Amino acid sequence: MMAPQVVSSPFLKPFFLKTPLSVASSRRQRRHTLPASEFRNLTPQDAISVFEIEREAFISVSGECPLTLDEVLSFLGQCPELSMGWFEEGQLVAFIIGSGWDKEKLEREAMTTHVPDSPTVHIHVLSVHRHCRQQGKGSILLWRYLQYLRCLPGLRRALLVCEEFLVPFYQKAGFKEKGPSAITVAALTFTEMEYQLGGLAYARRNSGC
Repeated sequence: MMAPQVVSSPFLKPFFLKTPLSVASSRRQRRHTLPASEFRNLTPQDAISVFEIEREAFISVSGECPLTLDEVLSFLGQCPELSMGWFEEGQLVAFIIGSGWDKEKLEREAMTTHVPDSPTVHIHVLSVHRHCRQQGKGSILLWRYLQYLRCLPGLRRALLVCEEFLVPFYQKAGFKEKGPSAITVAALTFTEMEYQLGGLAYARRNSGC
């Protein structure tokens, strides 16, 4: 069995949160180590936390989870390098799960399939813990994930499907609308979105990849 791919990327390094000025001023008389905020690839050991966040986020809205727990475990076992989690004080607060795909457009099969060594990443789900929403964490994580993908050899683009109300969110991140998706879930219909990763040699040279 092959070991999971280990990727060295500046977008997976921990960083430290700045203390708000009002808090810092009241603590000048004592030293305090701030908790690290860490971005890293997910592992099967993170699957329960991933699924709990996903279930809470999607069941109340659409009644459907993008991924079952078994599918989360499968993708984190097959392609952990195409996932990213944001951890604060050791707790998962937001995540993205992707897998490989080798066709021009997403098909129903892409929802449960990972195609190794393919030029396209299918982003299955981006979700944020309910206590951390409305803080811009989804946008920050998506930006960091896309920069990270640029560091992975052979990748040319990212694809996803989303409901119509989410199209502006992904457009702000640089995705382009490809039109209606052939994928449906119950009565839900989706728009397919594409993000080009290729042709960014300058970005790679200056990102530390």
